[in-house]
Amino acid sequence: MPEFRETTLSNGLRIAAEIDQRGYSAAFGYFVRAGSRDEVDRESGLSHFLEHMMFKGTRHRSAADVNRELDELGGQSNAYTSEEQTVYYATVLPKFQDRLIDLLTDMLSPILDENEFATERQVILEEIAKYEDQPPFGAFERAMEVHFGPRGLGRRILGTAESIRTMQAATMRDYFNRRYRPENIVLAAAGNIDFDALVPQVEKLTEDWSDRPDVAAPEKDPDDSVPLGISLEPKIISTDAKQAYLVGISPGPSSRSDDRYAARVLGSVMGDEGGSRLFWELIDSGRAEVATLWPHEFMREGAWFSYMVCAPEDVKSNQRLMNDIIQSTLEKGIQPEELKQTLNKATAGAIMQSERPSNRLFGIGSRWLTCGEYLSTDDALDCLCKITIEDVNQAAQKYLTTNPTEIIAEAEPSAATH
Repeated sequence: MPEFRETTLSNGLRIAAEIDQRGYSAAFGYFVRAGSRDEVDRESGLSHFLEHMMFKGTRHRSAADVNRELDELGGQSNAYTSEEQTVYYATVLPKFQDRLIDLLTDMLSPILDENEFATERQVILEEIAKYEDQPPFGAFERAMEVHFGPRGLGRRILGTAESIRTMQAATMRDYFNRRYRPENIVLAAAGNIDFDALVPQVEKLTEDWSDRPDVAAPEKDPDDSVPLGISLEPKIISTDAKQAYLVGISPGPSSRSDDRYAARVLGSVMGDEGGSRLFWELIDSGRAEVATLWPHEFMREGAWFSYMVCAPEDVKSNQRLMNDIIQSTLEKGIQPEELKQTLNKATAGAIMQSERPSNRLFGIGSRWLTCGEYLSTDDALDCLCKITIEDVNQAAQKYLTTNPTEIIAEAEPSAATH
């Protein structure tokens, strides 16, 4: 059976590992509490920009060395940035543990070269432009901005073209020294791990992390303004849109909420891609290409998303159908067979996901970073199995009765939202 072990190093860096010697692979990741919600206007998009720069060389390795060594180890590696964290991760054969840890740890001390900074700025500007040209044309970002406000949790992960064009390398260095401190980072591991070797190695490799300069927090942004490049209009007009893309957002459970599992079940019953209430009424009938809803959990709050894609002329009638389905759920609740089917699917999914250390890594690292809590697969299965119809119906009353913020992206203005 897997064994959970954790420790805090003398510099404040936390290590959390789910060890299973039966595994054929080992997954590792540095989880940093640095996301778009931690930025101010002049730093907008900086967490994501900095993620790119972590692969551009250190004092000991060039950018080519970093990428060559990742390839040599023969595993899978990548990174991502969210509203609340940045993660650098890789999965390798257990025999490469020491080499991978040396590489990942070195990457978290980047040189932040000015020339690389200028080159990567153009890469990110192209990424922003490409993203805005693709469906749903920024509708999810606009929904977050309108619902949460354009700062904090509602700030765009990529930033805006305006913020990236004016970004300075010195601003990035200050942000790095402020957020990439050992007490703000978790090293997570899962699979066939040598924990006794891992801890002293990381202790030695990160001994100078506490020496990073103390940088004062930047001035807060004014509350009575909107960041440059941001619009809070509920409609996005795109000449490239062939269909209408409707995004709704309302309050949902946080990652610490006791009803988060019931909300997940509710989301599956209502909006799963196959076999849900919205699927049969809107997708299987051909009325919409996409019709779904789900909860998304953040540290201190959550969001309840809905998403529909259909022909522009069908938006209004499909909205009525979706609202009717929600109202029926509120009035009549879910059925026992729906709960059974959803729990069977969720249980099977959790078990199959747990078979791969690379899958387990993210839950372990994120939860330890945000909550200081370990949740085993058995713990998660127990939480699922305890869910009752009453729990799900209560979640419906809590999360389906709030009028959502709605954003529509289409070629022409529509009367579907107001």
